[in-house]
Amino acid sequence: MSESEEQVYRPGEIVPESGIYECECGQHHRYSADVRGHRFPPPHEGCTGSGWKLVISAHDS
Repeated sequence: MSESEEQVYRPGEIVPESGIYECECGQHHRYSADVRGHRFPPPHEGCTGSGWKLVISAHDS
């Protein structure tokens, strides 16, 4: 696991790497960030999480 997979990004922060992010609440809410530079959205309604972590990089081979 890379350092970026351990990092939790907060809503409103700029997406550092294109890929698929999952809410850190453990309920597997996913957010696809297709373009680096977008901003992270708030968690889904009713979600107890407070941020996003990278689960699949768009650049994995």
